Amino acid sequence: MYKKQMVFQKILCLITLISGGIVFMYSLGIMTDLFDSLYSTMRKKDLTQTTVPGSYLYYEMQGFNQLFVKLAIGLILVTLLLFITNTNTRRKYYVGNYVAIALNAIYGIGFTIWAHMQIEFYKAKFLQIDFVALKEHAETWDTLYTDSTFWFDVHYLVFGIVLVLELLLILNLFWKRNLMKEEASLIGKGKEAAA
Repeated sequence: MYKKQMVFQKILCLITLISGGIVFMYSLGIMTDLFDSLYSTMRKKDLTQTTVPGSYLYYEMQGFNQLFVKLAIGLILVTLLLFITNTNTRRKYYVGNYVAIALNAIYGIGFTIWAHMQIEFYKAKFLQIDFVALKEHAETWDTLYTDSTFWFDVHYLVFGIVLVLELLLILNLFWKRNLMKEEASLIGKGKEAAA
């Protein structure tokens, strides 16, 4: 049983680190279509004066996107604590392992809630853009036209993976604790039999 749990925790820690990389890549890509379709609509020094009503969203999202990228990097760093404390390979967990798992779960779940609220807020603002004017602008200036909410909607998948992995880390912790208790019980019985 210990062998299965050890293999599971090693794979889980690795996949959790990979998911942090996926969130980071997503944070870099979320603004790509918005830049290609909305940036060119602002042709005056006053950026709120735009040829497409609602396209100022691109600039409104800049602060969010900068923080989003930083928090995604933070997710990777917090996940690295699992490797620094050897949670991926340790047979017996110590205080550092519990702290690493707790920080990972708190950060991952908190980040997911924050990102979901922010992305849904900006998605609603995106849907208020005058897409008829945006299409005309795209045809006139030969720029990208998109009314797709794909980059907003894909956060359900990306952060769904993060949530599942955080829950699996917590379940793995309880599995490990039960195995450690069983092992301590067997060792105690062995000592009693030897005496």
